[in-house]
Amino acid sequence: MEAHAQATAPELRPLGVGEIVDVAIKIYWRNALTLFRIVLVVVAPVQLVSSLVTTSASTNNKLVTTSTDPVTGRQTVHLNHPYLLFTGILVIVVLSLVGSILSTGACFKAVADAYLGERPDWRSSLGFALRRFGSLLWVLLVASLALLPLFAACLLPGIWVGVAWSVAVPAMLTEGVKGTKALGRSWRLVRGRWWPTFGVLVIGFLLAAVISSVIQYAFTGLLLAGAGRSNVAQVVVGTIGGTLSSVLTTPFTAAFVTVLYFDLRVRKEGFDLELLAERIGLKPPPAGEVRPAPPAARPALPTTGSQPPYWPPPPGWQPGPDPTGGTSLAPADPTEPPYWPPPPGWSPPSS
Repeated sequence: MEAHAQATAPELRPLGVGEIVDVAIKIYWRNALTLFRIVLVVVAPVQLVSSLVTTSASTNNKLVTTSTDPVTGRQTVHLNHPYLLFTGILVIVVLSLVGSILSTGACFKAVADAYLGERPDWRSSLGFALRRFGSLLWVLLVASLALLPLFAACLLPGIWVGVAWSVAVPAMLTEGVKGTKALGRSWRLVRGRWWPTFGVLVIGFLLAAVISSVIQYAFTGLLLAGAGRSNVAQVVVGTIGGTLSSVLTTPFTAAFVTVLYFDLRVRKEGFDLELLAERIGLKPPPAGEVRPAPPAARPALPTTGSQPPYWPPPPGWQPGPDPTGGTSLAPADPTEPPYWPPPPGWSPPSS
């Protein structure tokens, strides 16, 4: 796996708004089978139970009935078994929440692996999300409780804070920060890049909404065309429609949010250099910190010589005699590279 990662690891660089969406679509397409399997395993059972509960609440099953006043013609809805109906609704809400959190977290993990050159696996991604289910639930709960009053008071502050917190989930899954720390981490990454972040989110969610709407209208048309006359047909059509919508849109949403998260880290923290260091065996810096420059005690890099100190050459470097007289530029500690980023092919000596 390590060799495969080294062979395919990307050369990360800052991306424009359109490039982020383009990269997300490519990752989504190239890993579609893995991503679809992640969502299918989680969402299909949830959709089946939801369709069964919804169908059981139809007028044919006497949980909800209607009566018409013969004089006024006004219809009245009667809840014959309210406790049973509300229990069914509660089951649907809980199962949908659990399924959404697990599938979303697993898709974020799979997309992150694919973007960093690894080969995503649906089983390990689901296991990763399951082990962090509590943290995922807590981040989403804290964000929801904080955003609801803002949206209720005024729409614009809610949108502004929502965009600032938009990469909290990938930050939590990738860096291990939890709860309010994940929200704060997202806030710091988005700061100074709010409008480009907003643009990526608008484009991504609009594309996901279009896909979801097409599927919804298609299966609604099937029900209106005659499939809705049978309870079994309602369950089948509802399950397939809901599952297909989630299978197609959940991975895509995770893809563009994850690519956005890594782009913000590349711009603000030199994440591409950190990834390179990890690939050649150097210890990465703590989360949120940038790897320091080489110590001042090391010899200064030459401005001339038979070979440049790194590629591309530094400004002002000219080919010529080695000014050091053949003295090595290597640092005293052989486990450290002579300069940063390390020269191509450099690796720490084996112990």
